[in-house]
Amino acid sequence: MISPFHSDIVRFLQRHHYSCVTPRAALIDMDGTLYDSMKNHTAAWHRLMTEAGIPCTRDEFYLYEGRTGASTINTLFNRALGRDATDEEKESLYHKKTVYFNELPPVKPMPGALDMVTTLSQAGIRRVLVTGSGQSSLISRIDTDFLGLFDPDMRITSRDVKHGKPHPEPFIRAMQLARVSPSQSIVIENAPLGIEAGDKAGAFTIGVTTGPIPVEEMEKAGAAIVFPSMEKFAEALPMLLLALLNTRIDS
Repeated sequence: MISPFHSDIVRFLQRHHYSCVTPRAALIDMDGTLYDSMKNHTAAWHRLMTEAGIPCTRDEFYLYEGRTGASTINTLFNRALGRDATDEEKESLYHKKTVYFNELPPVKPMPGALDMVTTLSQAGIRRVLVTGSGQSSLISRIDTDFLGLFDPDMRITSRDVKHGKPHPEPFIRAMQLARVSPSQSIVIENAPLGIEAGDKAGAFTIGVTTGPIPVEEMEKAGAAIVFPSMEKFAEALPMLLLALLNTRIDS
């Protein structure tokens, strides 16, 4: 019986010129993937930039997810003011954005995320946190909300990279941490910039719809497959892992 994921896997293998994918590590985004936090992030960013006199919409910040804070600030400064923000402006504005985020109600783990990470752990797949965030208020919750499932040494944050998503550096660094090759890696993301970074790094990149971003945007960014929710993905994950291990083509 052919897996329902067979054609998606074959297309990925052909596009990357792999003969197979043998998952050894899962490189997992945080905001919008492990935590239902994007509503708070977009509200904080919109408040910050509106107060700074930078025209913007709240929904556009969903598309910036994965960028470092400095990169997001530069994107808006260049669009509105025609220049990069200074280091002092970036530090001051990002600090204020963090304050605004922390004033909002605490975010909860994404429904299905714990099941997803637990399945990966039980399958013997290393888990690496890969986030464009530098907000310790949420990163520090990983050890409590996902008890024993993320090694403290297996984390890449905005502080660990020169180039944030959509550059592949965060995922390349994560592969190095986990001591795996691209064809031994899967990426789990909920936003186009992260998906683009994962695909550029050569990983089998899975998109999960947890916000308003259309499936088509994730597919255009390079998602090998897109699931409609984290709960649906967690449910399908054992079958997908088995399909990856059992699908091979001539390279």
